[in-house]
Amino acid sequence: MPELPDIETYLAALAPRVLGRSITALRVRSPFVLRTVEPPVSSIPGHTVQTLRRLGKRIVFGLDDDLFLVIHLMIAGRLKWKAPGAALPTRIGLLALDFEHASLLLTEVSKKQRAAMHILRGTGALKQLDPGGIDVMTADVRSFGSTLTLENHTLKRALTDPKLFSGIGNAYSDEILFAARLSPLALTSKLSEAEIVRLHRATREILTTWTERLKTEAGDGFPEKVTAFREGMAVHGRFRKPCPDCGAPIQRIRYAENEVNYCPKCQTGGRVLADRAMSRLLKEDWPRSLEELEARGMA
Repeated sequence: MPELPDIETYLAALAPRVLGRSITALRVRSPFVLRTVEPPVSSIPGHTVQTLRRLGKRIVFGLDDDLFLVIHLMIAGRLKWKAPGAALPTRIGLLALDFEHASLLLTEVSKKQRAAMHILRGTGALKQLDPGGIDVMTADVRSFGSTLTLENHTLKRALTDPKLFSGIGNAYSDEILFAARLSPLALTSKLSEAEIVRLHRATREILTTWTERLKTEAGDGFPEKVTAFREGMAVHGRFRKPCPDCGAPIQRIRYAENEVNYCPKCQTGGRVLADRAMSRLLKEDWPRSLEELEARGMA
């Protein structure tokens, strides 16, 4: 799922291309992508894009006449910048936002169509889509800490909760926790002040570094390789590969459609965290430490 660095990179690429431009057509191929019926699709052509902003992991096009187009890419949604009137790809094409000089396509390579667009009128309607998470890029350590400890959750769950923090998902939470040298399963209620400070610093540094890196990679072009697995990540998507700092094999916990990636030596004191499915299967044979893991050839 595109997260804060990816969304900010999309916004940086879209700004010089669509701000001040009039929309000539909104073509919707998939009825499932449109999650509102009022205002209708027919009301959008002729309006001008005046603002662009991020709302959590959503992209918001602010139009004149107090209209908003809100796109949520979910897991597999991607934006493509094409020639004017470009045809929507068969199967994966969901909608097209047409301008005189180009077309912005929304595609989704997934059997489950989760990407969505809302057409809204008024800031009140827009506010209803806001999950409410704080902006970690502007929050000071005190507000960050108080938000983090509102409820007692694991760090992984807290960082990826859109009601707590805006724009952080599965991939960058792994990178943040590695940088902060904290276990993804540590409970927020048990963090020391020093650990909260360390996590706050790591959160801002990781998101800033990756946002700048992705913008640099895109340059003047439009972002094409938006993915959760990137070369240069320390732990995310690097199961069994060596930790870039200590060389220990990166470990993984899988649950539902997500996963937790971590270094046991750098983050959990050498302890291998229990994977629900595998630990239930192996029971007492589940390795408890990095040494046991390596001894059994599971690293």
